[in-house]
Amino acid sequence: MSHNIHQSNMAFAGICLAVHQVRELSRHGRVDDELLASTLETVLITDPEQPADVYAHCDLRPGYQTLSDQLGDGGRKDVDLTRYVVGILALERKLASKPAALSMLAERLSQVKRQRHHFEITDEQVLSNMASVYADVISPLGARIQVVGSPGHLQLPINQYRIRALLLAAIRSAVLWRQLGGKRRQLVLSRRAMVKDATQALQHL
Repeated sequence: MSHNIHQSNMAFAGICLAVHQVRELSRHGRVDDELLASTLETVLITDPEQPADVYAHCDLRPGYQTLSDQLGDGGRKDVDLTRYVVGILALERKLASKPAALSMLAERLSQVKRQRHHFEITDEQVLSNMASVYADVISPLGARIQVVGSPGHLQLPINQYRIRALLLAAIRSAVLWRQLGGKRRQLVLSRRAMVKDATQALQHL
């Protein structure tokens, strides 16, 4: 995989796409079903020939827009989204340093892939399985990500499943981002270049 800002930015937009939907679910209790499905499918693309294959069926526009809002100079930053992204990057770093957790993650995702042959990815059984992968493998690695929003939305089991599955999708994109040379310091040092690339990507999507 060649390392350039466009490819790594695509993976970072993938992180932003997932946490954007976490925010929508936690605050408003709803998210676009097609967008949710295509985002969750990225978790199961574990051996892509090129980075773009991970997002081949995914509408990254909300992800690029969120990236631009969060890193740009405008007043559209959202502290919850910032916290979610920082938490995801920290958990991914912990995951990368623990071979046993990586092995368990691969094993658990193979179970989800088998289940996916029989059910849609947004079926409650699959969502529950993906949520448990996040809860069992990822969440114990570090500080838990505290999702805030409307208690009425957050207390619904189906929304809990969706949110944890989306956090798993964010981890998947964070893994790819790091593989493509992404580093946390770039969020400060390369911020303008990342926003410029996101703006250009939005114009071509």
